[in-house]
Amino acid sequence: MDKLIELTQVTAGYDRKIVLKDVSLTVWDHDFLGIIGPNGGGKTTLLKVILGLLPPKAGDIRFYHQGQPADGIKIGYLPQMSNIDRKFPISVQEVVASGLASEKPLFRSYTAAQRERIEEVIVQMGLKDVQKHSIAELSGGQLQRVLLGRSIVSRPQVLILDEPNSYVDKRFESKFYPLLEEINRESAIVLVSHDIGTVLSMVKNIACVNESLHYHAGSNISSEWLDKQYACPIELIGHGNLPHRVLKNHEHTTD
Repeated sequence: MDKLIELTQVTAGYDRKIVLKDVSLTVWDHDFLGIIGPNGGGKTTLLKVILGLLPPKAGDIRFYHQGQPADGIKIGYLPQMSNIDRKFPISVQEVVASGLASEKPLFRSYTAAQRERIEEVIVQMGLKDVQKHSIAELSGGQLQRVLLGRSIVSRPQVLILDEPNSYVDKRFESKFYPLLEEINRESAIVLVSHDIGTVLSMVKNIACVNESLHYHAGSNISSEWLDKQYACPIELIGHGNLPHRVLKNHEHTTD
């Protein structure tokens, strides 16, 4: 299996504050990597390093294409909170199409193949009936699907999702996780979530970020491993179509 992204002993932070320390991680071709960890543990900082938004203070990040070193790879990104202006007069179709803007020559129309791909993604996201609507008319869940469509329309090698279920409406929730499995056939996925149970039910590998990074190949992990990485006892119970999470009773002492 070819590697796509490789971080080696990366330290990163803001000004003098270190958020990540000596982090090493490999994202593989067709990987489905779940990134979990406590709030403030460094999950978002890790994403910023991978996306090139935050230069590491130390260590290296390398990209690979078909097993060979590359200057960069195509990455799709669905942020936790979008700064998109919902009052801006732009349609669902135009937002999805904007994910191909870098591949379209300036002042040229999209090719027939690109228009076909845009239509395919709109259908895949369940947005066919609202494709001509302004984004101002959408629910939060619909808007998130539009942004997900924009992030995959270019067929990225890696798709990064930051808390993607935060805005998925209940109507689409049952289709969302099978959709990610479908996307995973074309792209590696890095999914960041605070919902540990959901992550464990979906992913192939797990990384827990809490300043340092602890990697676990496979998603069949023990509660003891989670307890150690979170420094806080966690118990998982899964049943039905969606997993449930239960916290053990525990006490925190204060000085």
